[in-house]
Amino acid sequence: MGLVKISEQMHDNIRSASAALSRSINAQAEHWMRVGMLAELNPGLNYSDICQLLIRAEATGDTLLSAQPEEAIVHQPQIRAVSR
Repeated sequence: MGLVKISEQMHDNIRSASAALSRSINAQAEHWMRVGMLAELNPGLNYSDICQLLIRAEATGDTLLSAQPEEAIVHQPQIRAVSR
C-alpha cells in the first residue's frame, strides 16, 4: 500500500461518489483506477462492458487483473487486464 497525491477537487469527487455508492473513499478511488486502467488497455469496451467483466471475474474467482496485461485473456478475445 502506498500514498497517492491527488488534487483537492478529485478528492471531493471521490468523497461524493463514495457516499452516493456506499463505498469507502479508498474503495471508490480503487474502483475508478481499475476501471480506468481497463479502459485504457481495452479502448473498445464501454463502462458497462468493463463493469460486467469485473463482476464476471469476481464471480468466477478469475485473476482478471494480472501483472502482464498483454498476456491476460478473460473469456473474451482482445481483452487485456491490469494488476489489482
